[in-house]
Amino acid sequence: MTADHHQASPELMSELSRRDLFSRTAAGFAGLAVGGMLCDAETRAATGTEPHFPPKAKAVIQLFQHGGPSHMDLLDPKPELTARNGQPMPKYFTDLVKISAHGNLLGSPFKFSKSGQSGLEFSELIPHTATCADDIAVVRSMYSEHNNHEQALWHMHTGRIVTGRPSIGSWVSYALGSENQNLPAYVVLRNDSSLPTDGARNWSSGFLPPKYQGVHFRHSGTPVLYLQPSSPVTDKSQQLRRDLLYRLNEEHRAQLPRVAPELEARIASYEMAGRMQLATGAALNLAEETQETQALYGLGQPKTDSYGKRCLIARRLVERGVRYVQIFVEGQIWDTHSKNAENTRNCCDQTDKPVAALLKDLKQRGLLEKVLVVWGGEFGRTPVSQSGDGRDHHKQGFSMWLAGGGIKGGQAYGATDELGYHAVENRVMVADLHATILHQLGLDHKRVTYHIHGREERLTDVHEGKLLSPLIA
Repeated sequence: MTADHHQASPELMSELSRRDLFSRTAAGFAGLAVGGMLCDAETRAATGTEPHFPPKAKAVIQLFQHGGPSHMDLLDPKPELTARNGQPMPKYFTDLVKISAHGNLLGSPFKFSKSGQSGLEFSELIPHTATCADDIAVVRSMYSEHNNHEQALWHMHTGRIVTGRPSIGSWVSYALGSENQNLPAYVVLRNDSSLPTDGARNWSSGFLPPKYQGVHFRHSGTPVLYLQPSSPVTDKSQQLRRDLLYRLNEEHRAQLPRVAPELEARIASYEMAGRMQLATGAALNLAEETQETQALYGLGQPKTDSYGKRCLIARRLVERGVRYVQIFVEGQIWDTHSKNAENTRNCCDQTDKPVAALLKDLKQRGLLEKVLVVWGGEFGRTPVSQSGDGRDHHKQGFSMWLAGGGIKGGQAYGATDELGYHAVENRVMVADLHATILHQLGLDHKRVTYHIHGREERLTDVHEGKLLSPLIA
């Protein structure tokens, strides 16, 4: 599965001036910034982008935890670390972050309990998630390549610790498209009032065409800014405007055949914007949900309302054929450099109930077997103290979990050492995680490529990308 990269000359692009573009698209859509909106069934059929083998999942919901959750406080119990709390760090702790002084070993103050029929252990901080233990596979042996947030974010989202590459959601959008002509393949749900660390690069399409970039949907107010006309327009007038716009676009395209691909992509984005005016409103209308469902997600409750809405919207989007939904927390709340216990508890208070609600809601609707849910951040936290009661960034060993979408739940895969420092058993690199996610969608990660700069680029780049077979049902 490849695509050629075309680049028009400056002379040709000068013919498509900004004024020219907006003069032909002013009938209700001027000012709309859309990136990932042309991924419908017709496009897939025309480009031959179909799964390489029967998929176990049709969609992914990525619950991304910005800042790096503390694995030994949530998913990876370390009784030896707790027993040695306050003791000097071992000599093999040689590659800690050098941004500040580190103290002695810092055990977790939180108790772990066995949950479900599987007996999988979870921290007391995430009691709701623990009720879904038999559906969850915890990977306790993740490791990354960088301790800085930005580079670690690029690595987790794009497979490399450099900028300018497509996010995994963009690769999925490029490879499979959306099952709904009226909605993007790749949707981002974040805090409406602020961007997460590193902003829109978290969902960038990189060197892939812009139509594969993630599209931000707001969970309150207008779903997509500038999508609706500034003043009310009747359906008949709207249709007449669209018909005129279509004719003008066709004339413009005929006049510039050498930049037809660029024009077609841009025109198609605006055409989808028209269809989205109706589709997004319906998809994001949480008033259609029962009071019981809203309460399950924690809507109306101060700590869980915002994140709960995003999780509920994600379920509604995958029901409607969106392939990849990425949910971000507020800011960088898991970055617990100080008051780790207090701040980690606060993070869990915001996210634990909505996350469990999403898993249970998907399951009772028969969707969990078709939707892969991935939870985790860009790295973990150190097993030693920082500033007395905090934890620093830690790439050498941390935890994530997967559920649904053909994943065998009720298990812990891999292990860190007795103090939670190094991933030592069944070590999982980021490329392995990416290869497994694509596999569950029916994609061979080595065959999802894009030709640019004289080579076939892919999400897993030069890495082998080991499939995590024990996790697959």
